[in-house]
Amino acid sequence: MSTSTRPRTSGSRIAGRFGRKKPAPEATFCGETINDVQKGLPRDIRSVCPECTKVIDARLFEEGGKVYIEKTCPEHGHVRDLYWSDVEIYLKAEKWAFSDGRGLQNPRVKNATRCPDQCGLCNRHTSHTGLGNIDLTNRCDLTCPICFANANVSGFVYEPSYEEVLEMLKVFRAEQPVAGRMIQFSGGEPTLHPRFLDILRATKKLGFSHIQIASNGLNLTDSKFAEECGKAGLHTVYLQFDGTSDEVYRKTRGKPLFSVKEKAIESIRRSGMKIVFVPTVVKGFNDCEVGKILLYAIENIDVVSGISYQPVAFTGRISRTEREEKRYTLTDLAWGIEKQTGLAKARRDWYPTCCIVPFTRFVSALQGEETVHLTCHPHCSLATYLFVSADSKEVVAAPEFVDVESMFLDLERFAYTVPRARLQSFARMKAFNSIKKHFREDKAPKGLTFATFLVTLQGLMNKRIGRVPGQTEQTYKTLLLGGMHFMDAYNYDVDRARRCVVHYGAPGGRMYPFCTYNAGPTFRDVVEKKHSKTLEEWRRAGGAGVAASHQDGV
Repeated sequence: MSTSTRPRTSGSRIAGRFGRKKPAPEATFCGETINDVQKGLPRDIRSVCPECTKVIDARLFEEGGKVYIEKTCPEHGHVRDLYWSDVEIYLKAEKWAFSDGRGLQNPRVKNATRCPDQCGLCNRHTSHTGLGNIDLTNRCDLTCPICFANANVSGFVYEPSYEEVLEMLKVFRAEQPVAGRMIQFSGGEPTLHPRFLDILRATKKLGFSHIQIASNGLNLTDSKFAEECGKAGLHTVYLQFDGTSDEVYRKTRGKPLFSVKEKAIESIRRSGMKIVFVPTVVKGFNDCEVGKILLYAIENIDVVSGISYQPVAFTGRISRTEREEKRYTLTDLAWGIEKQTGLAKARRDWYPTCCIVPFTRFVSALQGEETVHLTCHPHCSLATYLFVSADSKEVVAAPEFVDVESMFLDLERFAYTVPRARLQSFARMKAFNSIKKHFREDKAPKGLTFATFLVTLQGLMNKRIGRVPGQTEQTYKTLLLGGMHFMDAYNYDVDRARRCVVHYGAPGGRMYPFCTYNAGPTFRDVVEKKHSKTLEEWRRAGGAGVAASHQDGV
C-alpha cells in the first residue's frame, strides 16, 4: 500500500469553541454504544467484500491529494478504489460533523449485534428517518442502462398493494421519538402504480408534511395528470435529469428525452408543484453537464427548488479499469460546478448535510418539541445553498454573505444550553441576534434583508412556510445544490450505513437504510423476491405489460 506517512486531521475547532468535548449521546435509545465519527487519515474502517459481501477490514488513506479505500478479502483478494478526489474537502466535511442521533425508541429489530446484515431498523442504528422511501413498483416505461431497479431486467414484478403501502406509511409515522414527516415514492416509475393517486391522498391524510416522488417525468408530461397529483397532495417531483441534450440521454437512458423533460417541467410548473433535478453522474458520460444543469435550474428557479446530483454507484461487478474510468466522487462534483459555472467555490461553499444539525436542534428548542435531525455521516453528502434574485441575474452562495461556520457553532451552543422546553422570549431574542451578527447584508444578494433571510431559513425546515397561498411571510428564492453519493460494495463504510437517514419501507414493517437496501447485503433482493410475482403470474393477474403507463389504465 502506498500512502502518505503524514497523518491528516480535520482539526478540533468544534471542541475548542465549546471549551470541552462537544455534547454527544453515549448510547442509542436501546442502550447500544455510539462511537463518535472517526476522523483524520489514514484510518481503519469496516467495509464489505464486493464479491461475497462479508464484512472485512479496510483502510482509508491519502495519496496524491486524493482519498482511497483499500481492502483484502481472504477469499476474493485485494480491492482498491477512489473514495474522494480532494483530501482537503474530505477533511473539512468531517470537521463539521456534530453529535449523533440516538436512533429509534421503537426499532423493529431489538437485538441486533452486528451491522449491516441485521437491519430492520435495529437497536444499533443511530439516526431516525430524515426521508422515508417506498418503492411502489419496479415496473418502468424506460429501460435505462444505469438503473438498479427494473422489472424489465429482473424478470419479476414487485408492486405492493394499496393496503401494504398504507401499512408502510403508518410504520414511518409511528417512529418514536420523531415521527416520519417526509416521504418519497420511487420505483421503477411510481406513477405506474394502479392506485398511485389514492396513495398520495392517503399519505396526505396520515399527516406527512412533505410528499415527493422520484420520477422519469414521462407521465407528468400530461398536464391534467400533473394537476391531479398536486391536488392529491404531491409537493415535489425528484425529476430524473441527466443533462440538457439528447446526446446525454442516449448514453444514460437509451433514448433522446430532453424534450420530454421540458414538457414535464412545464406541466409541473402549471400544477404549482416544485421540482428537484436528480442527475446520475458518470465520469466520461455526463460529468461535463453538471454546470449546464445548474444554469438550467437557475433559469427555471420559479419551479426548480434544488438539484440532487448522484454520483453513480456500481451495484454489479465491474473491473478496476472501468471503475477508474467512470468513478465520480462528491469532490469531483464540487470542483466541476466551480470550474463550469464559478457559482460555488469547491473548498469554501460546500459542507456535509449533517452540518445543519445545530439549526434543527435550535428549531426543536424553539418549538419545544423534537423535529427531524439529519445526523448522517459527514461523507454521505455535500451541499450548499444558492440565493437567487427574482430576475435570476444575481446568484450568491450562502457562505458569501453568512459566516456559516460561526453560526453553526453558536446555534449548537444554544441548542445544548437552553432548556428543552420552549425558549423564553429573552433567550429567543438573544438567539436571533446571534444569527443576525453572522449575516452580512452588504454582501447579500439584492433584496435579501435579514428578516427575509430568517423566514427563508425557517422555510427550509418547515415546508409549509412559503407554500400556503396568501401567506404574508415571504421567502427568498433558494436553490439547494447538493450531491448524495450512495455507497456500493467497492467504497462501503459500515459506519455510514449505521448513521443513514434515508430509509426504505418494506412490506411486513421493516425499514432499511438506503445503502443496505441497494448495496452491501442488498436487502432489496430479499424484499422484492419475497413479495413479487413472476412476469407471467403478474400478467395472468391482470397486468397489461411491464412498461405500461397510467394512460393505459394500469
